[in-house]
Amino acid sequence: MLVEVCANSLQSALNAEKAGADRIELCSELAVGGITPSYGLLKAVSEKISIPVRVLIRPRSGDFTYSDEELNIMKRDIAFCSELGFDGIVSGVLHSNFVIDANRNMELMAVASNLKFTFHRAFEWVQDPFRALQWLEESGVDTLLTSGQRKTAIEGMELLVDLQEKASGTTIMPGSGIHADNARLFKERGFKAIHLSASRMHQNIQNEPKFGLNSPSMLSDDSVPISSFEAIQEVIKAVK
Repeated sequence: MLVEVCANSLQSALNAEKAGADRIELCSELAVGGITPSYGLLKAVSEKISIPVRVLIRPRSGDFTYSDEELNIMKRDIAFCSELGFDGIVSGVLHSNFVIDANRNMELMAVASNLKFTFHRAFEWVQDPFRALQWLEESGVDTLLTSGQRKTAIEGMELLVDLQEKASGTTIMPGSGIHADNARLFKERGFKAIHLSASRMHQNIQNEPKFGLNSPSMLSDDSVPISSFEAIQEVIKAVK
């Protein structure tokens, strides 16, 4: 069984390879479901990691419906991943009604060209998972990463098994909430790959900060924080 580790840093990637992982999904910011890693991290991993790496192509957190400008950013990131010789990319685009955006996904796959394509957990939001799987297979998507449209893959096992039975060319890769105590269950159910981060919090500082700098109000699945033209203009007028 292939074990893919979602690595959010160079150290995570090094640990994954040393521990015997078969493949890495490289991203940043696990707390928001992952976004595209930086140029520096991509370069470092390409130089120091020898097992296959697939890179998350997601320009921001939130939903999976992207503007033309965001799509162009994604295409540039994919082109760079191709230059660095990565195994593949991990991405996915939906319409605002949670139907797979066929045209935009095909645009990304065209840029990816020789890179393998994993359709990520945007799949959890699609209304008709079997119709979506049919499109993914017809489009040549290599892997589908999903929790079976539930919070964890164990909870989504029933749908995962149904998808596995219907899939012919696309590998169904369960992910979310997989660990040593339940990983074998997926092998027993016939899955060929699993996905996990195996993350444990590591404390770098000794003293407690004066206050936290995280902003929970900025975390949302159905809305995205954008700098407001009007709000900026009001401040400019106030101080200029």
